[in-house]
Amino acid sequence: MFTALAVMSSGLTAGTADAAASGASGTAFAPTISCPSVADRLGQVPDRAQAEVERNLQLLESQIAEANRRLAGSAGQGGPNFVQNAILGPLRDKRAATLQRIQIAFQRAGAQAPTGLQGLAGCTAQDDETGNNNGDQGNDDQNNGDQNNGDQNNGDQNNGDQNNGNQNNGNQNNGDQNNGNQNNGNQNNGDQGNDGQGNGDQNNGGAAGQISCPDVADRLGQIPDRAQAEVQRNLQLLESQIAEANRRLAGSAGQGGPNFVQNAILGPLRDKRAATLQRIQIAFQRAGAQAPASLRTLATCELRNGNPGNGNGGNNGGGENNGDGGNGNGGDGENNGNNGNGGGQTRGPVPADFVDIRSVRPNVRTPRTQQNGSRGTFSVDCGRNEGRIFNSDNVIVAPGVSNGAQHTHDYVGNESTNNQSTNESLLAASTTCRNGDKSTHYWPVLRALGQEEFDANRRGGGLDLNVGKILTPVAVQITFKGNPTGKVVAAPQFLRIITGNARVGGAEANAGWTCTGFENRQLTDKYPLCPRGSRLVRVFDFQSCWDGQNVDSANHRTHVTFPQADGSCPQGFQPIPALEHRLVYNVPQGPNFAVDTFPEELHKPVTDHSDFINLMNEQQMGRVVDCINSGRRCR
Repeated sequence: MFTALAVMSSGLTAGTADAAASGASGTAFAPTISCPSVADRLGQVPDRAQAEVERNLQLLESQIAEANRRLAGSAGQGGPNFVQNAILGPLRDKRAATLQRIQIAFQRAGAQAPTGLQGLAGCTAQDDETGNNNGDQGNDDQNNGDQNNGDQNNGDQNNGDQNNGNQNNGNQNNGDQNNGNQNNGNQNNGDQGNDGQGNGDQNNGGAAGQISCPDVADRLGQIPDRAQAEVQRNLQLLESQIAEANRRLAGSAGQGGPNFVQNAILGPLRDKRAATLQRIQIAFQRAGAQAPASLRTLATCELRNGNPGNGNGGNNGGGENNGDGGNGNGGDGENNGNNGNGGGQTRGPVPADFVDIRSVRPNVRTPRTQQNGSRGTFSVDCGRNEGRIFNSDNVIVAPGVSNGAQHTHDYVGNESTNNQSTNESLLAASTTCRNGDKSTHYWPVLRALGQEEFDANRRGGGLDLNVGKILTPVAVQITFKGNPTGKVVAAPQFLRIITGNARVGGAEANAGWTCTGFENRQLTDKYPLCPRGSRLVRVFDFQSCWDGQNVDSANHRTHVTFPQADGSCPQGFQPIPALEHRLVYNVPQGPNFAVDTFPEELHKPVTDHSDFINLMNEQQMGRVVDCINSGRRCR
């Protein structure tokens, strides 16, 4: 079946007013970014592709919003091509990868992919008074740098980048590459390992250096005959991308602001490589072969033997702004850092992702329970995953897809949950819950950084940039609560709920980070540093208003919602038992732990989330409802 998509317009977005205003210095006028409409070019979207297409349309919107924030915050900075190289170029590459995923979603659903989507990747900056070159997305393959043909060939196949303004301005071979600055003391100025927060040599003023990228060819194995030509073409394209980036590097020595090398050279290179690597994977799939695993982890390159510029992806400790985390899947990679674990493969979190919980003011507000409210609670003991049941699937969001989460999940309750699970297989499985409840509860694992784990060389683990020792919670509390304004009704069997969002900037972010003894204050986008004697706590409050009809929805969200400020459910929804997961951990002191994420999400705490599939039968759910509505505390 096909459904007409009516979600996001993605149409010529000019950005929000706050994006245009935030960070503006008043010394230069910040333009706004406008991008071609995508949703109205899709036509009928197959039902099987709905969720993935909607997610990527939302991702396109968040990419534009983030680019506008960068644009507003960088007004007056950089050289002649700063906006193009540092903002529009990376935005184009991210959009190209996202548009390609939309095409793939159609193909996986057995439908004809929309044509011409790659031509919608390029955006423009309008009403610019800074004098910067803001790109010319309308002339496809003319001399506009990277903008040709929507990045289908990444603008590098024919070295199109050589004509982008100043690239051929005589600096390319002006002697800077070997001008004696390569070893002028900036290479190892003692600040390279100081968490990257300001090493005094950020302005690309030293050596041009050399860009080094992971080898791809030796990771491909046997290439199918039908894929040979396409794979070889893309391998050559990878080489030309590196060569062009090195030419840019040599010609730009001494230019730019604090993050010039990262924003103008390494970041765009990473995004181009990500798109090219994705085309290699597609070539294998079209030839009916297994695509090489985790090629996307090879997208990021680093600067060798040069001034790191506070952002080159080198071994600079926390690397507050080294920005190499994205792989073309929509992560902006602005502040990903490098903890120095696993030979520089790990990116994120960064010191700025942590805050002392004692500096946070109390902020937890609970609606007062009214006279007709339901006050009871029902707790379920399903253990702490002592049996170490892990996988990197997500049967709710990506059924049938191995490693669909690209991060490892902890599981309690149902012992069989994986990407192949069905309602029937889940009902037939065993459970870790003492009361026989076969429901499944799962969330991303938390890791102690700098320590080895069994999945260091597996998908979902190290191959997807999730490394460190998996921490088993010291306590897992699963509790169903009432509604402050009324009685609850039974939740249906097979109801699926996801709380939180695994994507930075995604809808309904609902992470809850706190510490024991400080649970009247919670953080969403920061990890708490707990004082000695206090333990880390993750709290997941699930949506508890149900539409009364559906056990799931295309985006896995619209069939349930959160109560309003007074605790009541919105019109058209009814209260069901409110599920809460509370996980308690002993973590290493300091900023030395992180939650698993998609590779491009940089281990940001705001991506924390938890999943639930209700498998209670009518009798079991009835006990939960009776307990809550009668005001008792039951186990």
